[in-house]
Formats: sequence, C-alpha cells, structure tokens
Amino acid sequence: MEIISEKRQDILFCSSLKDALFAACGKEASIREKHPVHGGDANDAFRLVLSDGETLFLKTNSRSNSDFFRAEAEGIAAIASAGTDGGLSFLLMEYIESARPSALFWEKLGHALADMHAADTTGFLSKGKYGFNKDNYIGAGKQINTPAWSWIEFFSECRLRPQFELAEKYFDSDMIRKAGRLIDGLDRILFEPEKPALLHGDLWSGNFLSDEKGQPMLIDPAVYIGCSEADIAMTELFGGFDRRFYDSYFEAAGMIPGYEDRRDLYNLYHLTNHLNLFGSAYLSSVIRGIDRYCSI
Repeated sequence: MEIISEKRQDILFCSSLKDALFAACGKEASIREKHPVHGGDANDAFRLVLSDGETLFLKTNSRSNSDFFRAEAEGIAAIASAGTDGGLSFLLMEYIESARPSALFWEKLGHALADMHAADTTGFLSKGKYGFNKDNYIGAGKQINTPAWSWIEFFSECRLRPQFELAEKYFDSDMIRKAGRLIDGLDRILFEPEKPALLHGDLWSGNFLSDEKGQPMLIDPAVYIGCSEADIAMTELFGGFDRRFYDSYFEAAGMIPGYEDRRDLYNLYHLTNHLNLFGSAYLSSVIRGIDRYCSI
C-alpha cells in the first residue's frame, strides 16, 4: 500500500506515519499535540505539533482511499511547479498558519491565477493537449482525465458524459435524451482555446486561504489541463469572489467575448457532480442547465 507524505514540493511514499515524519523533518520526531481542523467533508484533518515545536498538517481517510491523497499530492506538486498506519491512509503536509488577508490579497490572487493559466503545460502530458497524467478526484467523486487533443472532446467525454451517466438514476427518459443532445452539440457552444491552461479544477472560496503573511495560497486542487474559463466559472458558482479578483485576473489574462454565455455550461459539470455526491437537492439546477444548453 502506498502512503503519501508531501512536504513543500516533494512527494514521498511512506509505509507509516512515523516514517513520513522522519522523511518530512529529516530527524526523529514525535507528535506532542494533535488538534482537529474543521472545514472539509471528505477527510479528517489535524494540526500536528511535533516534539520540537514544528507544525504539520495531516489529512486521514480509510486505507482504501489512499489514491485520493496520491492525486491531491500530485495536484499540489503540479501547481507548485507553474501505505498504512492503523488502517488509515494519510497526506502529511506543511502546516500553513493563516492570517488576515493582506490589503492586496484579491489582486495578488487574480494575477497569480492568470500566471498559472499562462504557464507552459507541455510537461504534464505525454500525448494530447488536455487532461492530466492520471485520473484524480473532484471532491469525493472520481475525475476522468484521459488526454485528448480537443478541448471540446475532452469536456464532452471526460467531464459531462461521465457525470450525466452517473446521474441517469435521477433523469427521466426525456432528460436523458436532452443530455445526449447537449453533448452532441457542444461544438456550437464551446471553442478550442488558443492555449491550454493548468487549472486548479475546484476553485471555490473554500479552496484558498491567506498564509501567515496574508498572501493567497491555493489548496485542495483537482488539477488538469483545460480551458482557463472553466476555473473562472467555478469561482462564480457559489457566490463569487471579490470583484478585485476578477478585475486583476482579466487585466492580466484578458476576457474572450461570450464567456458569460459559456460559464453555466462549465459549472454544469460541478452541479452534476454535486447531484451525484449529495443527492437530489441539486437536481433542479442540473435540469435547468441541461434545458438551457440542449436547445442552443
């Protein structure tokens, strides 16, 4: 069983938490304090205080879910570059002390995301332009990242189609036909980007924080190579970010006309994933999205 320990940009595979602590700290270390950290729903999280006073961040899950942490660690490493222990799998990382956001927090977040979207992506895929080297997770749901040369093909076959197929238990026959018609007509709505972008993949307000200096930090990625608009659309799904973020991002990256018309289609992927993970409370939003776009 592979267990993942991630310290800064290095990913290590360890067989126990004791081995991971040694690998991360470079010395014998023991846990002096263990404090729960709340906020996520897929894993248990803790702030560890070691015997020498150093702090680390620990996520745990069942042994069978260790692949979830492999995917997250690889996603963190990708962004940074632009086993078993008592029946548990775990991800061990540097603990980030959070402080009040700096005065230019939103502007820096916008510019940093634009820089990440502009980074070279050729090293992430051995073939194709879109996708990722391995499948990963969107929340607790499996995210398919099979490489493709076309963004429209990738969004169709690796984003909408798998989610729609999982959601068929909620759909009647008419909605199944509409979902199929939407997928078949994606080329009338989406476009092929001039340049592929490294995406965070799950960029909502719960997946960034301010570090001890008040600077923005991205967390809990679901990375893949795609169209930059998909990341921006996700930021608007649950209330949106501060206006300064969007002004700064589009100042650096520019906006392609028609984004507002495509935004809800990108977010239909996330809404259908929520439907599949959390149940019928999201069904009406998914139906509205399919009805809107299947007739274009």
